[in-house]
Amino acid sequence: MKLITSVQNSQIKHLGKLLSQAKARREGGQAVLEGVHLLDACLRAGIVPEQVYLPEAKTANREIRRLAGKLPESLLTQVSDGLLAKAGSLTDGDEIMTLVKIPKPGNLPQTGDCVILDRLQDPGNVGTILRSAAAAGVRQIVLGRGCADVWSPKVLRAGMGAHFLLALHTDVDLADWRQHYRAPVWATALDSGNPQNLYEMKLIAPAAWIFGNEGSGVDAALIAAADGCVRIPMLGQTESLNAAMAATVCLFEQMRQRIQAV
Repeated sequence: MKLITSVQNSQIKHLGKLLSQAKARREGGQAVLEGVHLLDACLRAGIVPEQVYLPEAKTANREIRRLAGKLPESLLTQVSDGLLAKAGSLTDGDEIMTLVKIPKPGNLPQTGDCVILDRLQDPGNVGTILRSAAAAGVRQIVLGRGCADVWSPKVLRAGMGAHFLLALHTDVDLADWRQHYRAPVWATALDSGNPQNLYEMKLIAPAAWIFGNEGSGVDAALIAAADGCVRIPMLGQTESLNAAMAATVCLFEQMRQRIQAV
């Protein structure tokens, strides 16, 4: 197995650049997965990494050995202890790193279930919504301009492997997308005038859900172009949920109704 011993190694520098710069990820079409769980999710999805970097001290780890055993030796590189920690975004020492090619999502959805993210900027929210969408059976995700980079380390960690179960369309002009989408579009908005109660809606048919910016919500033009606005009923003094929680509630209510309709 190959061994890297210097922090000045070009591969280590490349990993650090991909982890810290969205521009490098876009231009190179690559991303870095940190940790065993994301490598496992990648392999279970049938995706072959471009290279896996193993800290020397962890090559005897049973889980790491199991995963490494699924790959040809040419895709495995040992790294001297401490080097990956210097390149990575985690704070708890060396972690296995996996270099992957960012999958191409295909054509933008013109019908069928999808989740639309309008200027969501918190990586934790974006990653959590991806995880909830995958769990609720929604595979098409459209991220408008101004969203957090979906392949950043923080979004990847929050997504917990959901990236490899989804088609992720990024940097999309949402106004243009709306003109071509041919199924109902629901926007979550509290101040749209007359939003529908989520639990009184029929959510059996395919649809798109728009979830907006953490502070300003869904763009007014997208609300105007939606088929309706939705509110989540709440008791007590709480007025709203954060974006990830609201998305999860809506998607799982849709899933619940469909399961009961079968």
